[in-house]
Amino acid sequence: MELNWMAWTWPTAIFFLVIASTLVVMTVLAVKFPEREKVGILKIPTTRGDRLFITLLGSAFIHLGWLLVSDIQLWGALVVSAVYAFIVFRWV
Repeated sequence: MELNWMAWTWPTAIFFLVIASTLVVMTVLAVKFPEREKVGILKIPTTRGDRLFITLLGSAFIHLGWLLVSDIQLWGALVVSAVYAFIVFRWV
C-alpha cells in the first residue's frame, strides 16, 4: 500500500491512527462510564478528555524540547511523555 498521495510515511500514518484510536476509546469510555469532573493539583475541575488534551499538548512540547536539546533519538522523549501522561491522569 502506497502513502505517496500526501507524502506520508508509515510512522506518520501510525501516529495518526493511534490518535484516532485514542479518541474512539475515549468516546466509548464516555458513553459506557459517564465522566465526572475531578479536581486535582491544578485546582480546576477536569474530565478525562481535558486530561487527554493536556497530555497530548504537554507531550508535543516534551518532544519539541527533546529535539531542541538532544541529538538522541525520540525514544527517550516517548518514555518521558508516558510518565507525564501517567502523572496527568493520576493527579491533575
